[in-house]
Amino acid sequence: LAMAATRSVMRAVRVFEFGGPEVLKVQADVSVPVPKENQVLIKVHACGVNPVETYIRSGTYARKPALPYTPGSDVAGVIESVGEHVAAFKKGDRVFTLETLSGGYAEFAVAAANRVFPLAAKLDFRQGAALGVPYFTAYRALFQRGRAKAGETVLVHGASGGVGLAACQMARACGLKVLGTAGTEEGMDVILRNGAHHAFNHRDPNYTEKIKACTGPGGVHLIIEMLSNVNLDTDLQLLSWAGRVMVVGSRGRIEINPRDTMSKESSIIGVSLFLATEEERQECATAVLDGIEAGWLKPVVGSEYPLEKVAKAHEDIIAGSGARGKMVLLL
Repeated sequence: LAMAATRSVMRAVRVFEFGGPEVLKVQADVSVPVPKENQVLIKVHACGVNPVETYIRSGTYARKPALPYTPGSDVAGVIESVGEHVAAFKKGDRVFTLETLSGGYAEFAVAAANRVFPLAAKLDFRQGAALGVPYFTAYRALFQRGRAKAGETVLVHGASGGVGLAACQMARACGLKVLGTAGTEEGMDVILRNGAHHAFNHRDPNYTEKIKACTGPGGVHLIIEMLSNVNLDTDLQLLSWAGRVMVVGSRGRIEINPRDTMSKESSIIGVSLFLATEEERQECATAVLDGIEAGWLKPVVGSEYPLEKVAKAHEDIIAGSGARGKMVLLL
């Protein structure tokens, strides 16, 4: 009865075949999903765009959704209705999600209640859409998989995007020395305003020498790496003894010399938020919510697109000249 009083169709992006950005089709007659047991329906105000969504759309990712599907996991909005046994949320609550069941590039999205979190009044919906995947991934890379400790030096390689800025803020708040790279002056400025002690332009042919000069003979204890297929070989030269490269992103293959890991007993560690346990996800959530409350966690929103420009967003996140915050779709 409650659903009968609300709209039955919505605008949403649908993908009917894997391919380039052009396969993202905005449709106006998609059925509004209905929340089942332990699920909520969210009126979406903003949805984050993540690089992984372009890999899934292209069909090159390890996980392929059944076609057709709606992309998107990080939404921020207002609870529209709740399914049975949902006690934590009610209609009208402001929330953000870590993932959705029906897809976030849409006016409404269904999510499991345990993947939904309250959105503090101090953050707007655009910032809420920048929280889920970027901050949970950054926390997992730094602390759950990377075992980062106060006093260590971390290099965030590609620090001006959503995950990179999240890593800078978290690492700084937890007492690490933070180095970051970006591809533009604007990106470097953003990094320095969000936790990095030093910023380097990775388009500078001598940037690795400048990093070595900054760290001295000790090197870098931890590298958060967004583009492993380009940087992994170089990363191994920058590590300290027992240093770790955290592989957060990669767009292809790369050749390395395994001996470079032997000389310092260094590690190359993959990071996948998808493989986190429920306990690990809750630990991430606690860290994120505590950081918002404390005031050091402030999502930086970069490019904004209406839903109709979703194909352009997918082009720009891969081929753009340099990130400067989290890319979001506005609904």
